[in-house]
Amino acid sequence: MSKERVHRFVSKDLTVRIAAVNATEVVKHMQGLQNTYPLATVAVGRSMVGALLMASQLKDGQMVGLFFRGNGPLQSVYAEASFDGHVRGYTPNPQYQPPNYDNGLSLKEALGIGTLSVARHQPFQKQPFHGTVELVSGEIGQDLAHYLHQSHQIRSLVSLGVYLDSYGKVQAAGGVLIEVMPGVEEAVVEKIQQNYESKQPNISKMLMDGALPADLVKPFMDGIEFEELSHDHPIEYFCPCTKDRVVRALETLGEEELQDMIEKKEDADVTCQICGRPYTVSVAEIQDIKERLHKESLH
Repeated sequence: MSKERVHRFVSKDLTVRIAAVNATEVVKHMQGLQNTYPLATVAVGRSMVGALLMASQLKDGQMVGLFFRGNGPLQSVYAEASFDGHVRGYTPNPQYQPPNYDNGLSLKEALGIGTLSVARHQPFQKQPFHGTVELVSGEIGQDLAHYLHQSHQIRSLVSLGVYLDSYGKVQAAGGVLIEVMPGVEEAVVEKIQQNYESKQPNISKMLMDGALPADLVKPFMDGIEFEELSHDHPIEYFCPCTKDRVVRALETLGEEELQDMIEKKEDADVTCQICGRPYTVSVAEIQDIKERLHKESLH
């Protein structure tokens, strides 16, 4: 099976740029690692798709991180992706369940009122570029479009879909990002908007019916000529966690807690929260961490 990738397109007159992706496998992978329940799956899944689409429009080696933070029970959702197709996503409340599903899988109440912060990392910059906007809908796609308009003066249409079966398992995930460059003719913008409103393209249903990324784009761009650009970066779920980072996480427990672990003579099994990769930290290593903390506390 060939790996999926983000497909990039541009209108013939170069005023509209488009990215589309079938991200079903990476979103399934996230759900398998974190055992996310339906609302968390949709929130993290859509964020991962949005991050992949935005990152594909950057340059080699660059990354984008999306941090949604609200006062609702989901609290926060994080996703990051790189130009070369690495993506990961996470929520601290993967097993959140609403009292009922009367609102379907609407994220508005689950995320609540809050902010979206976007960080763009470039390899040669010490500090990433940060932009923060208020959440306008909590449904992820509209919030990303709002961010692009507020922070970069780019008008865009972001359509993200995650389709779950009746057991809450991911069956399809993907999306389309259409960005209109400044100075484009209003007629083009109106045409895209009309297409969207009249055709109401349903990304997840199209993917379930076997649509390819180019097929996802067609209803939005009906009547506007466009062509594909090369972008050969297979997407994969990737987490840069290392044992060092996990050890640093243990340092936050403090000396007493570490001493307790040492006395029980139990190795610590630590799991990376974002990718689920297990790490074992031996009693001897825990002893080292404790001694280092003790020394630092004396200074």
